[in-house]
Amino acid sequence: MQQQITGAFLGTAIGDALGVPVEFKTRSYLRENPIQDFIGYGSWNQPPGTFSDDASLTFCTAESLTHGYNLTHMAHTFLKWYADGHWGAHDQVFDIGNTTRHALHRIGTGTSPLFSGGYEEFENGNGSLMRVMPIALYLAKEENIQQRYHIVKEVSGITHMHFRSVLACFIYVEFLRNLLTIKDIQESYQVMQAAVNDFILAQQFNPAEVRLFDRILKDNITNLTEDDIQSSGYVIATLESALWCLLNTSNYADAVLRAVNLGGDTDTTGAVAGAAAGLHYGLDGIPAHWVQGIAKSAKIIELSQQFTDALSTPSAG
Repeated sequence: MQQQITGAFLGTAIGDALGVPVEFKTRSYLRENPIQDFIGYGSWNQPPGTFSDDASLTFCTAESLTHGYNLTHMAHTFLKWYADGHWGAHDQVFDIGNTTRHALHRIGTGTSPLFSGGYEEFENGNGSLMRVMPIALYLAKEENIQQRYHIVKEVSGITHMHFRSVLACFIYVEFLRNLLTIKDIQESYQVMQAAVNDFILAQQFNPAEVRLFDRILKDNITNLTEDDIQSSGYVIATLESALWCLLNTSNYADAVLRAVNLGGDTDTTGAVAGAAAGLHYGLDGIPAHWVQGIAKSAKIIELSQQFTDALSTPSAG
C-alpha cells in the first residue's frame, strides 16, 4: 500500500512537472519536439521539476485528509495555497484556473464550500479532477457506492459543482480504487465501468449528461486512435486522455510522456495520468532520476507516509 500511495503522490507531481514547460503547445509541435525528461522555463518560466496547481491542490487535499474528512478544513487548505503558496513547488502560485479562482474567492469571503463551486455548463474545466486522487485512497475501504459518490460530489464541488465535473471525478475515483487491489489495468477499467453503469441506472441523472461519457463507460476507450483523443482543459477530455494513455502503455514513464506529448493542457493530463500510473506501477516503477528531480521530493514522500498512517487509524475513517 505504501509503495502505491507514494507512487501516486510522486506520480502526480512528476506528470504535472513534465507538462508545465509545454502547456498550450500543440500536438504537432510536440511530435517535432517531444518531451522526454524534465525541462525548464518554457510556458511558465519555471525551473525543471516544477509542478503546478494540479499537484499542489492534490497535496492540499491529502494533507487535509490526514486530519479526517472535513470539507471546510479542505477548502481552507486550498485557500492557504492560493494566498500563501502552501504546497507550491517553490511556495508560490503561478497557475490557477478561472473556475477555481472564483470558487476560492467565494470561500475567502465566507461562502460555505458546499456552495462555492462553479455550476454552469461552461465551468467544466479539469480543476477538480486534477486534485481528487487522494479521495480514492481515502475511500478505499468504503463499501457504499452512494457514500463514495456523495463525498466525491462534495470534494469536486468546492470548485466544480456541475454534474459533468462530479461524474468525471467519480469515474476516476472508482477506477483508482480498483487499481489498489486489481493488478490488471484493463480489468480495473472494466470493473469500474460495470460498477459506475449500475450506479447510474439506479439514479435520476440527466441522460443527456450521462451520454457524454459513453466513450469511457459504454465503449472501450483503449481502442480509440490518438486522433480521437482531445487533450484540452475540458474535464471529459482530460479524463479520456489520461485513461487512454494509461491503457495504451505498459510502464509509468511511457504513460506520462504519452500524456504530455498529446499537447494542450499538458500539465493536467500528465498529472491525472501520472497519479493513476504511479498508483498502478508503484514508487519502484517511477524512474529514480525523476523522483530525485521533482521539487519538494522529500516532503511529498513524507506526506504520502503521513497519509498512509492516517488511513490506518480509526479517526480518519
